[in-house]
Amino acid sequence: MITVEHASVSFGGLRALRDVSFDITSGRITGLIGPNGAGKTTMFNAIAGHVPLNSGRVLLEGRDITRLPPHARAQMGLARTFQLPQEFRRLTVLENLMAAAAMPRGESVLNVVFRRGAYAQEERAAFDAACEIMDLLEIAHVEREAAGNLSGGQKKLLELGRALMRKPRVVLLDEIGAGINRTLLAKIAEKIRMLNTDQGLTFCLIEHDLAYVRSLCDEAIVLVQGEVLVRGDVDTVEADERVIEAYFGGGKYEAAQ
Repeated sequence: MITVEHASVSFGGLRALRDVSFDITSGRITGLIGPNGAGKTTMFNAIAGHVPLNSGRVLLEGRDITRLPPHARAQMGLARTFQLPQEFRRLTVLENLMAAAAMPRGESVLNVVFRRGAYAQEERAAFDAACEIMDLLEIAHVEREAAGNLSGGQKKLLELGRALMRKPRVVLLDEIGAGINRTLLAKIAEKIRMLNTDQGLTFCLIEHDLAYVRSLCDEAIVLVQGEVLVRGDVDTVEADERVIEAYFGGGKYEAAQ
């Protein structure tokens, strides 16, 4: 689904990613893990088009998207969420979802004025999709609530719902479980599995909780200091001594480099 080839990103004199290459397999749930500062969010930003690569390229289903802006990548089926939800605080949950929908007719004032029937039909389809997603994510009871008033967990569900409104084929989840309780975390995992199994959605998620990664992901990619350390099935990755040292060992891996 996604191929990253020899990607490097620098911020001034700081090299955040160093010659990173990996694949995100279609139809699977992949974890992108590593200690703080490993470059995980920078990698997501580069895939989604929010950060330019200094070298290398990103492909989506075999098509080079390295130079495309974020909205063009979204139109091709790539969606992402953010560690800190990016909701429109004063809009309701329903309005937030509809604002995220792909509505090409509504983007033209001429269509709104002179093709009102087609625009109304598109708006109705967006409304129906939003209602379906609210039911799916079990947030329909807060559909009229201003998004800024939601709990942290509800905002994470809304963030996922906004990503789903564009009918993506692959979703990048940046710490979807950060700051929420275990009960809601389990619910989110259940929804991700269902979307993966029933709709064939591909997911890649950043997550620090290794137990959560083990319970949810088919495979994992480990980044350390901006480089791919190891990848494979979660049990194999978690048992790798280099991964144990990177997370818990106080620097043996770094010292060996």
